[in-house]
Amino acid sequence: MTLKKTFLPLLIALVLAFFAQAQELESLIQQGDALFAQRAEPAKPKEAQAKYEEALSAGEDAFGANWRLARVKYWIGDHTADKTAKRQIFLQGVDHAKKAVELGPDKPDGHFWLGVCWGVYGEAKGVLKSLALVKPIKETMRRVLEIDPAYDRGGADRVLGRVYHEVPGFAGGSEKKSLEHLLKAVEYGPRVGLNLLYLADTYISLGKIEKARETLESILTMEPEPDLIPETMEEREQARQRLERKPFKKK
Repeated sequence: MTLKKTFLPLLIALVLAFFAQAQELESLIQQGDALFAQRAEPAKPKEAQAKYEEALSAGEDAFGANWRLARVKYWIGDHTADKTAKRQIFLQGVDHAKKAVELGPDKPDGHFWLGVCWGVYGEAKGVLKSLALVKPIKETMRRVLEIDPAYDRGGADRVLGRVYHEVPGFAGGSEKKSLEHLLKAVEYGPRVGLNLLYLADTYISLGKIEKARETLESILTMEPEPDLIPETMEEREQARQRLERKPFKKK
């Protein structure tokens, strides 16, 4: 009887401690997500990163923390001017995405952000110097298409469309395939500015200038997705800049 009286409170305390730890961890990731939602403010992405790292250190939900770290590394790297620092940040994103893939091989998040971080690292390094990344990027995005083709509002088709556009023909590039993937991406995400920017670039390469103009102009007038307002504001500026260049500039 005495043993039961001693053991029961201890068991209850352990259970309560476990749930308290889980609740605290969830709160850390939620705090990170709330900070990432404010990513238009320069300091917020690094604050979000710190929260995700804190959650990761707690030893729980490593999958969720790692893919979010890959995502925030992508954002921070994309807004870093120094090329060397940019490449290093993207590689850190690659490492976190790889861990997410290991922990959640049947979930799209890790695969998607792995391909994205590889892609932007390749752009920062130089396309011709990064041709070895083309195959693994395509493989990660095809895996996303198998799991959830709508993920990130057509994210896999968006990345594949851009890869086929950027890569030279001798290395597997194809404007026709680029167009196919980007049109599919727009089906999933008609109000995703990056889908439309990439589609416009491919239209230009195919000589479809009026379609490119219409696509760019649609970015300026569309209603932004509520969770993509920071991206949409940047993409509108990019659309304006493109419309000021050849072949759109009036003679």
